[in-house]
Amino acid sequence: MNQYKKIGVLTGGGDCPGLNAVIRAVVKTAMANNIEVIGIHNGYNGLVNNEMVTMRDHHVAGILDRGGTILGTTNRDNPFHFCVTENGQKLFVDKSLQAMKNLKDREIEALVVIGGDGTIKVANDLIPLGATVVAVPKTIDNDIPGTERTFGFDTAVHVATEALDRLRTTAESHHRVMILEVMGRYAGWIALHSGIAGGADGILIPEIPYQLDAVVHKIKKRIRQGKLFSLLVVAEGAKPVGGEVTVARIVENSFEKIRLGGVGVKIAQQIEDITGIESRCTILGHVQRGGTPTSYDRVLATRYGVAAVNALINGCTADMVALQRNEIITVPINVVANKPSNIALDNKLLQAAALTGVCLGQ
Repeated sequence: MNQYKKIGVLTGGGDCPGLNAVIRAVVKTAMANNIEVIGIHNGYNGLVNNEMVTMRDHHVAGILDRGGTILGTTNRDNPFHFCVTENGQKLFVDKSLQAMKNLKDREIEALVVIGGDGTIKVANDLIPLGATVVAVPKTIDNDIPGTERTFGFDTAVHVATEALDRLRTTAESHHRVMILEVMGRYAGWIALHSGIAGGADGILIPEIPYQLDAVVHKIKKRIRQGKLFSLLVVAEGAKPVGGEVTVARIVENSFEKIRLGGVGVKIAQQIEDITGIESRCTILGHVQRGGTPTSYDRVLATRYGVAAVNALINGCTADMVALQRNEIITVPINVVANKPSNIALDNKLLQAAALTGVCLGQ
């Protein structure tokens, strides 16, 4: 039997295709169970600064296919390490109790937190303070443990695959090596899936440190076979054997302080220097996380939103909804918080890539 009269919902971390579909499902499912939904603006920032709105049907009308999030989001605000300005200087203070007070003052009895590992970790830290939370796993990187798929991943793979299809024609026309650098942080899921789908000749992922000689050997072998172009997919977190990841910049006061990027450019230059073959890199960047979600992500996001509200109704207080064997289940938040899910070296997709002639940098 439903015990809640009012719940809150927030989106945290980077934007991701399908966020609005989750919000829509949460609001509609809650209303069907006579539960009021309070939308919290801009993630944990809105929770600390008490920026909230009661959500009705009209708030979620027509948003199923929209990218981004109507609630806004941020990947910089952690209630336990919150940035404030005093006397012209930035300081970091613990605002977690203020966040909890705002929940109490608004009579919000439970939270649906939609986010990636950083957002889920903060949710887990709020639970000992008395927060009731059900989390929804969101990230294009697909690197949250406990679930086989995060929403947003399918869209990112679709965008990357389309980019590969387009790069292939220009690579073939100009007899070039074309490299596509994709997101994923320290997990290679986007690179692996899009690389296989796009027929890449090489896929470099963080889980397998690459040897440049192996990549060059693959390119030269293709030339001997009369194939005068090559197409490579490189995950932003890929690194050479014995080397380090390529850091684009450092962002203080962020869930994700280290921003990766640029490894594809380095590899392109190295390949051109060694082989003399013109090599270019396209960094796909935030195109992967914006725009319209695929139908798969819309369906998965909707299932997650419905399941999150049902989980609260059924008594869950510190859990995350997850996809396993095409069923939506719940797993304890403390089991998955701040524990990335990488590609296992015995993954069947890695084996499929190797057996179809893809160079994995080994």
